[in-house]
Amino acid sequence: GSADETRQVRAWLAVHGIAHQTLRWQGAKPDTGIQAAARQARYELLAQWCRRRGILHLLTAHHSDDQAETVLLRHDKGSGVDGLSGMAAVRALPGVRLLRPLLTRKREDLVATLAALGQPWLEDPSNQEPRFARVRARRQLRGEGGERDRLLDMAENAAVERRKTATALAALAVRAVRLHPAGFCWFDPSLCRGPDKELLAPLLADILRCIGGGIHRPRRERVARLSREIADQQLGGGRTLGGARVLQRAAGLLICREAGRLPRPTNCTGNTTGNTTVNTMGRWDRFDWTLRTHGRREFTVGALGQDGWRQVRNRVQNNLPAPVRVGLPALWRGDRVLAVEHLELTPVSGMPKWWREIRFSAQFSPSRPLQPDGLTLV
Repeated sequence: GSADETRQVRAWLAVHGIAHQTLRWQGAKPDTGIQAAARQARYELLAQWCRRRGILHLLTAHHSDDQAETVLLRHDKGSGVDGLSGMAAVRALPGVRLLRPLLTRKREDLVATLAALGQPWLEDPSNQEPRFARVRARRQLRGEGGERDRLLDMAENAAVERRKTATALAALAVRAVRLHPAGFCWFDPSLCRGPDKELLAPLLADILRCIGGGIHRPRRERVARLSREIADQQLGGGRTLGGARVLQRAAGLLICREAGRLPRPTNCTGNTTGNTTVNTMGRWDRFDWTLRTHGRREFTVGALGQDGWRQVRNRVQNNLPAPVRVGLPALWRGDRVLAVEHLELTPVSGMPKWWREIRFSAQFSPSRPLQPDGLTLV
């Protein structure tokens, strides 16, 4: 079982003086799509662990056989160039850069290298479960060296095309998109004309994924329909797609988080060790938050919402668009708003000392930043 494997890995690493820590996926598990959900949870746990320790680079051991399986699965689903380019060697996660240094190496070469070093190879038992699509793809490719090489060539060619598109999208985004630290943006679609006309839909998909907090872009046909409505100025009262809300304003398109798709508040405790305050850190929606407070008290981090806005609106020194305000990360104690990131609030008369000493911050850190896949900014 996994516990036995964990103990074995810990023992192997201890021989080399390498620290080992087990991260556990807590909470309810889905009935379907368990492998995809587990993969996403794994990346979130690893990225959070790295962020809390100031570690920028997270390395994984994906190899070329994994890449071929990925391309086969995406090909069978009818993926376009983005999907067929496979896994990127470098990928941005919230506050962390994911590196895959072994992506060009064959699994058999890695096994042989370990054997030469006297190190056994440990296989995940789930890799033998035929109910998983990836396992079936692996068995399909086993012994078919020509098919594997064809898929890897397909991925390489698609990656070249993806990088070309990514470069053009990045140049257009610099001109047409103004991203705000509060997690929304202004988008000028009128700049998507002439040779850039065909880039409106893919750029819009990247924006929606970034602002909506998703891992994947919305479905292509839905983005295409929204792009046509934008080009024809037929948005009316606005649209929602991919967890984001798109509204026409005089200054251009306002794209912000869809309030109805915001997650539930998360509980947190302000920590104190003796006379020393300790930062409490966590993640809510698309924000990495940090809380520093004196004393041990229970709080929640969640959306400001309409109720919270009514509490603080007379104290606001700066303002943001109304659809943005309701989704701002706020620190709550019970039903009282204590702090709101990205709104400058005047102090409340008679605030107790512990409240005045609270330091709460929340940095916009989407799961997939507004950086087109295939383009790495170093």
